[in-house]
Amino acid sequence: MAVALTTPDVAAGPSASPEPPARRRGAWLRDVLAALVCLGMGYWITSGIWADPARRAVSYNPGDHAFFEWLLGYGVQIAEHGLDPFHTTLLNAPDGVNLAANTSITVYALLFAPLTALAGPSVAYVTILTLNLSGSAFLWYLFLRRWLVAHRGAALIGALFCGFAPGWIAHANGHLNWTAGWLVPAILWTVFRLRTSRRWWLDGIVLGLLMAAGFSIAAEMLFSIALATTVFLLVWASSRATFREAMRAAPRALAAAGIAAVLAGALLAYPLYMHFTGPGSFQGTGFNQRKYVEDAAGYLVYPYRTLAGALGFGRGDLASNQTEGASFFGAPLLLLVLAGTVLLWRRAPRPRKAVLRATTIVGVLFLLLSLGPRLNWFGKEYPDVPLLYAPLAHWPIFDAALPARFALAVVCVFGVLLALLADRLLAAPRKPLRTVAWTVAFAVALVPIVPTPVLTMGRSAEPRFIADGTWRDYVADGQVMTSLPFGNAVAADAQRWQAYTMARGGAQFGIPDGYFLGPGGPDGTGRVGAVPRRTDRLFLRSATTNYAPKMDNGDRAQVRADLTYWGVHAIFIPEEITGKDGPLFRQALVKTMTELFGPGRQVSDVLLWQIRPGIDPVSVPGDGGDNG
Repeated sequence: MAVALTTPDVAAGPSASPEPPARRRGAWLRDVLAALVCLGMGYWITSGIWADPARRAVSYNPGDHAFFEWLLGYGVQIAEHGLDPFHTTLLNAPDGVNLAANTSITVYALLFAPLTALAGPSVAYVTILTLNLSGSAFLWYLFLRRWLVAHRGAALIGALFCGFAPGWIAHANGHLNWTAGWLVPAILWTVFRLRTSRRWWLDGIVLGLLMAAGFSIAAEMLFSIALATTVFLLVWASSRATFREAMRAAPRALAAAGIAAVLAGALLAYPLYMHFTGPGSFQGTGFNQRKYVEDAAGYLVYPYRTLAGALGFGRGDLASNQTEGASFFGAPLLLLVLAGTVLLWRRAPRPRKAVLRATTIVGVLFLLLSLGPRLNWFGKEYPDVPLLYAPLAHWPIFDAALPARFALAVVCVFGVLLALLADRLLAAPRKPLRTVAWTVAFAVALVPIVPTPVLTMGRSAEPRFIADGTWRDYVADGQVMTSLPFGNAVAADAQRWQAYTMARGGAQFGIPDGYFLGPGGPDGTGRVGAVPRRTDRLFLRSATTNYAPKMDNGDRAQVRADLTYWGVHAIFIPEEITGKDGPLFRQALVKTMTELFGPGRQVSDVLLWQIRPGIDPVSVPGDGGDNG
């Protein structure tokens, strides 16, 4: 998500004169090598999941991991049956879920539907995650090489930082949306072309398609890209050195932007309607914006999942959680960027200074936005120190954004500055002492933040009852069935089992609850998951605390009412259940269900209870309840 860098004052790409064939072959091989480096880094980061995609989940965020697997499974249903990509009642029955108000990754879900159907959502998930990280870095390499720097080594340094900086690795803990950083160089490339392109109409079409895809994959990221690019262009165009050039390019750019807006508007008309006013929509965000911010001190320290963190120098307590830590550069990198910006500014031609000025302003602006509405310093909030985000927090779109994520724009600004600095140094006359000094400076700044693989945890294997389709003997197509506990942020198994059946096609069952964003928060805002009822809290409590309460007929009447509301026809308990912190208490769930319905039936590898909504819970005569 992050963006805004430059409009080329000089195209630093290949020379205008034809290169000899041998040199072109060598350049092509070096680009292939760069691609392999990026792919190798992507695999390294995700290697813990690749070890066993079905049985491994990211430790810090298994709920989002399962949610995106669910979306990929639903993508098969969209492709196979033409279901609505932006609303479903298969999840959170009977109310359903507004997927447009979530991160529906519709483009990924459809594009990877064949892989999902062939290999399952788990393999599709880790494939997309790996390609997101690797593809982001490689596209940045191509972008930097084409528009900004002359040396491939400089482009690769900037690209690896833009693709694998700590902020992106943090989001690799479960976020298929926020690891799609390739959107940034792809959109910037299209915008840069407008400066000289004669086929502005084609660029407008490409930009419109990228905007539509970006909204599907990560709408919040698309907003950041648009905001950063707009700020950059306004600052760049207002410079005395570039004003005339900007005015010459303006007609083409505005015409292309108009085409892009019309095309994106046509493609996004229904998703935008669903997002803002469709069933299950909500205002604002389901998260506390004063919590999901960057601690100002976070820019000075190292995160856990780096070489510095592996040596004991990492800190994770300054992030709202391990998925949202978007800064954590370390003080040496900040000093290198500051010194490098000063060096780049010296003796730079006026057009290049316009680029550096605009880039720096974007970096500073987004750094301030990432700090949120109030200052936080080493874990302490200072409520009497309002920041830039405070007056923006209630503006449309800003009210639905999480401030910490604006720091990813700072990542990209830093990556471009590192590439420009490395290019400047590689082009300078060789002076041994200076070369050694800058090499050491780069090493001290960048080596400590070399990423280590995301941590993973074991999770339950798919029950044979689900995998071989035995469930179809007990629930009709479209009826509601669930495993226990119901799917939620704490325990995602029930949602996973549905995802796997959706990926196989054929008859499907709905589930109550689930992990998603929906209405029900304070003052009309969103919340995570469905508004809980007494029964789903009962099962979750048993699973997480190993406590099976004694039931009276009042409890049974409430369970009957809730199951009737959800339309549940079958409940099962697998042999193994996993929550976000490890195995859950199966026996407590079995005891609770036995109290309600009597002993379950062993079917394949699960205990099964078939439910007749409104009738089934066992009542005990004489305890004041209903014997029905």
